[in-house]
Amino acid sequence: MSVTHHSIIAAGFAGMLAATTAHAGPEVGPLVEPEWLSEHLENPDVAVLDVRSAIDGTDAAGFEAGHIPGAAYASYTGAGWRVAEGAVPGKLPPVDRLEALIGSLGVDNDDTVVVVPAGVGSTDFGSAARVYWTLKYLGHEDVAILNGGYRAWVDAGGEVATGEASVTPATFNAELQPELLADTADVANADSSGSQLVDARPAAQYAGQAKHPAARAAGTIPGAASLEERLLVEQDTATFIDTDEVNRLIEVAGIEQNGPVVSFCNTGHWAATAWFALSEVGGLEDVALYDGSMTEWTQDPARPLVQGQQALSQLLQ
Repeated sequence: MSVTHHSIIAAGFAGMLAATTAHAGPEVGPLVEPEWLSEHLENPDVAVLDVRSAIDGTDAAGFEAGHIPGAAYASYTGAGWRVAEGAVPGKLPPVDRLEALIGSLGVDNDDTVVVVPAGVGSTDFGSAARVYWTLKYLGHEDVAILNGGYRAWVDAGGEVATGEASVTPATFNAELQPELLADTADVANADSSGSQLVDARPAAQYAGQAKHPAARAAGTIPGAASLEERLLVEQDTATFIDTDEVNRLIEVAGIEQNGPVVSFCNTGHWAATAWFALSEVGGLEDVALYDGSMTEWTQDPARPLVQGQQALSQLLQ
């Protein structure tokens, strides 16, 4: 790892606990707490990626005004993590472009990567979840999200640096994990392949009462279960709910623990949070993300849609 690190205070985190994980990698689990990061920040093999963006109200100037010491900045909306493909926004860029982006942030294949959202809401958490999923798809196993994001870091008393990031580019080579990515054909064949579909969108969109502007029509894909992403993150934070609550929501949603699952939303953003909950926290072993999601599915009017479905939040009432 080639990102320049600065000193970090050791005090101020005594009350915080390291995350417990269901899918822990060799060094980090899917979530790390500020305490863990403070203890490892000066490790040259720990890379911190700050992905704050317009989604949470941050831009490069916001990063320069305050960030975790040694962090590299890669705006989720502006750095090239996703691209439009025709009328479908938010798809994976070509692999060589992602390799170049990640390498430009000083990340190589041996680093432990901690992705940092702002900490202001579930959609904000989704930015980190999508970057986390992208790194996993590219074969980078040792990845975590800072639970609670930058706000949690500041609230815990973490040192704050200012100014531009100082990063020495590195080389990152992808080893694709194609089982993590679903395409439209996979979704169309979900019944025959035994795949469960999971819709991460809000209740009104799941019911067909509202839609994304880039979607041709409202509704959801027949047979899809509801796992609203907002239920997976504590309100007005980027703090993920605990494993027991994730498992309870999976059960209420009717999602089987065994067998393949495909998460989707409108553009593969909220779907990343659902994928994170199912695969990384819930421990389901075969979960893919449909990055084209409803904006791609609805481009062909022959593809079926259903309306009037009852979302998970309504099942919980």
